[in-house]
Amino acid sequence: MLKRPPNIRGFTLIEALLVMALVAVFAALVPPLLSKALPGIQMKATARIIASAMRRARINAINTGKDVSLIVDIERYTVQVGDSNYIIHIPTVLNVKLDTADQELIDNQRGGIRFYPNGTSTGGRVTLYYQTNGYGMDVDWLTGRVQILPIASPP
Repeated sequence: MLKRPPNIRGFTLIEALLVMALVAVFAALVPPLLSKALPGIQMKATARIIASAMRRARINAINTGKDVSLIVDIERYTVQVGDSNYIIHIPTVLNVKLDTADQELIDNQRGGIRFYPNGTSTGGRVTLYYQTNGYGMDVDWLTGRVQILPIASPP
């Protein structure tokens, strides 16, 4: 009596080689795509961090009863909340622009947005941009409200 061989399951050599070739093609294509997307991802993440720092400065001013400034240093690519050690480093691939009240300018590369204990501020905008896209972190002078706005054609 002849026995049937058991069902043998597995992959043939050709199938395994085909899968390895597809993996190699994807591995070669993905890094260039990610490197093109990286500045945009960094820009959005940095915009959120700066907006959060602005909100933090406002809350600190309200809680302490003292003015708190958010200092933007365009030359060093940093943002600092008041006199604290909380410093945000902006990726150098991005461009930065600060629009603020004249009395808040320290020099031509540094300036700030001041938050007052009653929740108001001097108002202003920090703009991050890369090529044709950007984000503006706006502070309303009357309410101190912070919002992030996408910008289609940055300065």
